Amino acid sequence: MRKNNTLIIMSDEHSRDGASCYGGVAQTPNIDRLAALGTRFDNAYTPSPICVPARAAFQSGRYVHQNRCWSNAQPYSGDPPGWGHRLQEEGHEVVSVGKLHYRSSKDNNGFTREIEPLHVVNGEGWVFGLLRRQDHTPYDTRSFASHIGPGEDEYSRYDRRVRDQAVHWLNTEGIAKRDKPWTLFVSFLRPHYPLTCPKTYFDMYDPQRIPKARYAGYKTEFRHPVLNAFRSYYSYDDHLDDTQKQIARASYFGLCSFVDDLIGDVLRALEQNNSISDTSVIFVSDHGELNGHHGLWTKMTMHEDSAGIPMIVAGAGAPVGVCKTQTSLVDIHQTVLDATGIGETVKDQSLPGCSLFDIASAPDDPSRTVLSEYHDGGSITGFMMIREGKWKYTAYAGFASQLFDLANDPFEENDLGLSDDHQDIKEHLHKRLCREFGDPEVINKTAFSDQAKRIEELGGIGGIHSRDNYDHTPVETSDSG
Repeated sequence: MRKNNTLIIMSDEHSRDGASCYGGVAQTPNIDRLAALGTRFDNAYTPSPICVPARAAFQSGRYVHQNRCWSNAQPYSGDPPGWGHRLQEEGHEVVSVGKLHYRSSKDNNGFTREIEPLHVVNGEGWVFGLLRRQDHTPYDTRSFASHIGPGEDEYSRYDRRVRDQAVHWLNTEGIAKRDKPWTLFVSFLRPHYPLTCPKTYFDMYDPQRIPKARYAGYKTEFRHPVLNAFRSYYSYDDHLDDTQKQIARASYFGLCSFVDDLIGDVLRALEQNNSISDTSVIFVSDHGELNGHHGLWTKMTMHEDSAGIPMIVAGAGAPVGVCKTQTSLVDIHQTVLDATGIGETVKDQSLPGCSLFDIASAPDDPSRTVLSEYHDGGSITGFMMIREGKWKYTAYAGFASQLFDLANDPFEENDLGLSDDHQDIKEHLHKRLCREFGDPEVINKTAFSDQAKRIEELGGIGGIHSRDNYDHTPVETSDSG
């Protein structure tokens, strides 16, 4: 039985293309070294390609439709309890440093201490996304194009503070003698937009030389009504010319290298004070970043660049190699419990996740399915995606589904959803989605019902429009506990 300290590092909006160990453009030597020391999961997915629902699933070990934190305006408040609560019940110290994006530090979020926390604004979050069908007013995306290229901003300054606080904790509290192992969660904002990048890191990438976005012209070719509505709402691409698009892409890769340097500082502090062979280290992101592919930016879709994430487990208990089995942030729950030695005593059989140590140690299982779902701004209906082997299936409640053959079409150019030749596999995958995770129609109705109640609590559509709108969570005005 393992009884290890556990260090969890989370970056924000980090695609696989943002890590060189995944074959990506970004130079990330520290993340690469971590992958070389442990297991790199090549088919890891977020439970939801947007911050608040993804992080609620990460902590609770439950998918979005199970914990009902559907959107960025329905944040986690410590219920249902997650891995942090389980560890505390067993007498372990559980500390967070950095972004949480839960409701408030006044809630018991599963941490004995929250250092430099970043929560949703005013305990409410971004409320405009709740309107969805009720008021599908196009979202003002113009500011995105104004914050690209070299420079400093509040997000980068915040991440440096997170790095400093994490290093300080490892150099002081991390070496204190305890009866039970500790767990430290270090959570950075980067490479999340705004895409203002510290100049040293921006200069690592020549905008004229980096690859251009794939299928950037697809914005004019969408035929799916759900994706058309989504694209109209999140119209970031409309405000960028070809030169700006390359600058934005270079900025994103620079921010990946920036956060990689910060991660390196944290790992060096760990190695100076604790043997990495006695510490389980987990690196993940909450979701990915489209970075211009398919004519889209940020996240919120089921494309691989948005729903796919980097995931690495290294140090104590982690075999060295690459795992092709599909995995999810919901697997972190049992992984942390296993790392600290209490996995068997408190394992909740009702949770969907498995220990990544067990998955990494077993033969690849392409038949394992994980779920990603989206029920927030820009979606006129719910998105629910599963993978089975090479097939990727996305159900849009009330609308046509999508199907991709990732073995032959890894960049999702050819949607087979309307193909008469693939009806059998679509029917099979839809039945499996319903059997293992739930009927998309029922889940969609529940999401809209919960959100209708939340809209009324906020004073209806007028109450929402009376609040400030923003494109990304500001650091200064968030609930910092």
